[in-house]
Amino acid sequence: MSEKKTVVVTQTGSPIGRKHDQRETLVGLGLNKLNRTRELEDTPAVRGMIAKVAHLVRVENEG
Repeated sequence: MSEKKTVVVTQTGSPIGRKHDQRETLVGLGLNKLNRTRELEDTPAVRGMIAKVAHLVRVENEG
């Protein structure tokens, strides 16, 4: 069996002053406080969410 690929995402920016949908995207990723880290499955949907808030997050590990 092959392991599912994951990506580690850390929130580095505040959603204060950003559009409401960007805040909701962070919550959807499980990020709602600075420096919070989540390991997420690497899917096209997650990649799209990361791209939407790329200025607020850091992708630490792709693998």
